[in-house]
Amino acid sequence: FSVILWSADEYYYYAAAIVFMSVISIATSLYTIKKVCLSPPLDIEEALSTDLVPGDVMVIPSNGTIMPCDAVLVSGTCIVNESMLTGESVPVTKTNLPNPGEGDKEGDVAYSMEEHKRHTLFCGTHVIQTRFYSGELVKAVVVRTGFSTAKGQLVRSILYPKPTDFKLYRDAYLFLLCLVAIAGIGFVYSIVLSVMNKVPAKTIIIESLDIITITVPPALPAAMTAGIVYAQRRLKRIGIFCISPQRINICGQLNLVCFDKTGTLTEDGLDLWGVQRVEKGTFHLSEENAYKDTLVKSQFVACMATCHSLTNIDGKLSGDPLDLKMFEATGWVNLEVKGHSVCCVLMQSAYEIGIVRQFPFSSALQRMCVVARLLGEKRMDAYLKGAPEVVASLCKKDTVPEDFAEVLEDYTKQGFRVIALAHRRLESKLTWHKVQNVNRDQMEANMEFLGLIIMQNKLKAETSGVLQDLHRAHIRTVMVTGDNMLTAISVARDCGMIPPQDQVIIADALPPKDGQAAKITWRYADNPSKHVGKLVLHGTVFARMAPDQKTELIEALQSVDYFVGMCGDGANDCGALKRAHGGISLSELEASVASPFTSRTPNISCVPSLIREGRAALITSFCVFKFMALYSIIQYISVTLLYSILSNLGDFQFLFIDIAIILLVVFTMSLNPAWKELVSRRPPSGLISGPLLFSVLTQILICLGFQTIAFLWRDDHNIKNYENTSLFYVSSFQYLIVAIIFSKGKPFRQPSYKNCEDHYLHQCSHIPT
Repeated sequence: FSVILWSADEYYYYAAAIVFMSVISIATSLYTIKKVCLSPPLDIEEALSTDLVPGDVMVIPSNGTIMPCDAVLVSGTCIVNESMLTGESVPVTKTNLPNPGEGDKEGDVAYSMEEHKRHTLFCGTHVIQTRFYSGELVKAVVVRTGFSTAKGQLVRSILYPKPTDFKLYRDAYLFLLCLVAIAGIGFVYSIVLSVMNKVPAKTIIIESLDIITITVPPALPAAMTAGIVYAQRRLKRIGIFCISPQRINICGQLNLVCFDKTGTLTEDGLDLWGVQRVEKGTFHLSEENAYKDTLVKSQFVACMATCHSLTNIDGKLSGDPLDLKMFEATGWVNLEVKGHSVCCVLMQSAYEIGIVRQFPFSSALQRMCVVARLLGEKRMDAYLKGAPEVVASLCKKDTVPEDFAEVLEDYTKQGFRVIALAHRRLESKLTWHKVQNVNRDQMEANMEFLGLIIMQNKLKAETSGVLQDLHRAHIRTVMVTGDNMLTAISVARDCGMIPPQDQVIIADALPPKDGQAAKITWRYADNPSKHVGKLVLHGTVFARMAPDQKTELIEALQSVDYFVGMCGDGANDCGALKRAHGGISLSELEASVASPFTSRTPNISCVPSLIREGRAALITSFCVFKFMALYSIIQYISVTLLYSILSNLGDFQFLFIDIAIILLVVFTMSLNPAWKELVSRRPPSGLISGPLLFSVLTQILICLGFQTIAFLWRDDHNIKNYENTSLFYVSSFQYLIVAIIFSKGKPFRQPSYKNCEDHYLHQCSHIPT
């Protein structure tokens, strides 16, 4: 509309310049969003993947494939890399959906993606290899295609993200409405003045509408984009990538950051510290190594060797790091024979165990189970591994040591990660085919407790220092983990999240049971016998959190007016990463699409860097917005005064102001790098505040006063339009003065004279050494 209006008024150069700036702004914004490409059509026997519809049965190739749709396995198992969706670099095992009416509860209910994730192959994920039994093909039923798939919904969330409710943007609209009101006054004024002076109708329409485009500057979106683009470039230079640029400003307001524990605060890899076996219902007095000769043929080691989801990929054992460490400690070898997973120990006498059926690990159930058979025997065994409390609840009471709780608490207080093992000898009449249809709950009942595996998880070197920086900046830190509470507390103490002098109060949430209502019990971590009857308002460690509970926690914190950041690296963090104001994924995989920000640095040092850049970008947005508002008001005053003598600024004068002054000032004003350290106060979140309005109104009055004096001042120089010349020069200097006044530096941005230095360092960083 503005371009058409200016063209009608013969402001061709000015209109062309604005179109050019707008196109560059739009192109720059689009460039920051990663391009999403769909997989090419895949031939599957007689049909193209583009022809698939829900209900079709598809055969999964034995050498793997990229899934073109969401499909549920109905026969066989698959090893799948889901990093594209979840961020987990560890391959996961997908099993077939149990048949209805064969004793499995899951078969008696309608298919649900949430409930049956471990049976579902998701669109875009890579099926590495398949496993089949008795020559049966691995088949799956198509359940969703196109944008209805999990990948499609993720792409849609990127293309159409949830609106970010941020005070800056709300206030910006209010401020623009004020400018519109001022433009309305000028609109009426120009019409009345033109009618009184009998100006032609065409000129009246053009000039009255022109004053609206002056007051509400069309270049504002391009100017606001500049600061975010520069911030995004600076983030990229330090290895932080962003797919939602508007979130950068919001990160400047973060006052609480949630951290996952394993792989985020602590190292990814776990070391096997020792094992604690149980015999005849009592713990052994000393820890033992799993590879001792006396343990080789025990049920304890058999459980360690079989109860995992490891697989051989290109001759290399791959899977969950915990499973990998546990298996390597046994000294056994994992072989793939005709699609079956076979474990055998390297001994003079053959000792082989074949895995007959696998119930994969479930974060909701906090355990996994396998059915295995020893070579040469007909009877089979069930092995269980999982969270100690869960495993103990599924075992016979007489097999669980009386001091189980005390021993577990002792290890978890020292920061160890503890996994419990259990075993059950199955009935001899239970054949291979019957095992395939047995209910998981039936398989995992009446187990015998075997003991504990103690894993050591070390803090990352950068963790403590970063948390101290955040605490000094008065940014609250919270740990959100699926691990044991006492282990999480130990890690929180080690990294300084919980100060040494603080007493820790544990809140245990108990679900409804036997007709009793749900309740919360409170106790001191260091003195369990001492109870607490007062509700604590601030929690620091949230343990045993399921993925959906992490997301709910983020929402709860946001509901009490926290600006929440989330830093994690695993599949169970994806929901929370997407929901937080500033989600930072430490995964380098394609899973970065699940989070607004992705860091190449595999530690939490990226968090304060992002907050500093967010604060700098936010202050830049304030500076640019105030400058653009004053620019429009200054030009509005100039044009209104000239209208009173039926004059106006020329096309080249408008062009000089917008290109040589405004454009140059806006882009240099946006260059200021972030301040070197986090300070204890945050930048303001909104434009509507007393100090800000006072500064803007004061500048408006000063500019109005000087322009009025220049307009009324008379001179004898031979100038055709002295008023035009005077206002042009005076307003040009006012733009520069306002830019200097509104360009803030410390404590959120570095001074403007650092811009050249920052640009020089950026250029040097691209010069090969």
